[in-house]
Amino acid sequence: MTKQRVLKGIETWREHQSSYQANDFEMMYDDWIRESFSRINPDIKQKFFSKLDGWLFHTHAFLQGSAFQNDARERILTVGRIFQSDITHIEDMKQLDVNKLTYIADQQVARGRLYSFAQGGLTGTGGWLLLGIDFPLMTILNLRAVQLIGLTFGHEMNHPYEMMISFKVFHASMLPKRLQAAAWDQLIEEVKLTQHPYVYEGDDKLTDETWFEQPMKQAFKSLFILMFKRKLTQGIPLISVAVGAYSNYQLTKQMTEFAMKFYQYRHLLSEKEV
Repeated sequence: MTKQRVLKGIETWREHQSSYQANDFEMMYDDWIRESFSRINPDIKQKFFSKLDGWLFHTHAFLQGSAFQNDARERILTVGRIFQSDITHIEDMKQLDVNKLTYIADQQVARGRLYSFAQGGLTGTGGWLLLGIDFPLMTILNLRAVQLIGLTFGHEMNHPYEMMISFKVFHASMLPKRLQAAAWDQLIEEVKLTQHPYVYEGDDKLTDETWFEQPMKQAFKSLFILMFKRKLTQGIPLISVAVGAYSNYQLTKQMTEFAMKFYQYRHLLSEKEV
């Protein structure tokens, strides 16, 4: 795979996102969300999104301090040394070309999708505890997957700027497809205009009403699981398990694909290939 093929793949994916046409249901949903949030007191709305942003920051801090994350960092560096023996820090990964980095990142993506598939299957058993923690746990798993892709491409997530960029990628990748093209353009523009790669100077607000479609989908998935959890096959609610596993897998696939394309493009951008 050459750099040109990687770039062509990104461009094809980008064209697909741009040409996506929202259906009538999605347009009705957009109107409903806007109307619903317009009725909420602005102060209450601001506090709600502020607390949601705060939870994401706490999640980031938890991930960065976990042994699970540290082990993943060491695995990335170990595989990187197979291609270049003098790699000692995450930033050194930038010395590798985009094909080698994509190969390493694919390993992280495959592992992340497997975790989501397994977690969704467990949620599909219909237990109230598992259903209650489904979305928070999915958020943690997907934020981790996005950040591991960023780490693979040599971006240290402990730096304020890279932390915020990973949050923006996480937010954009969770948006419905009809909104992703605009979010992509905004991210790329922000990266191109950055003058201080360690200090984040942009808007630090992460969540808004456009982000709420995915939580709504997760809620509907939970209702579906509850409806079918009593339909057992050899003591296992196979329909509910399949719905939970497939839904979570598809979400992680969408998010990791967006993150992969972004960090590939950013790497090519730094090499003046685009």
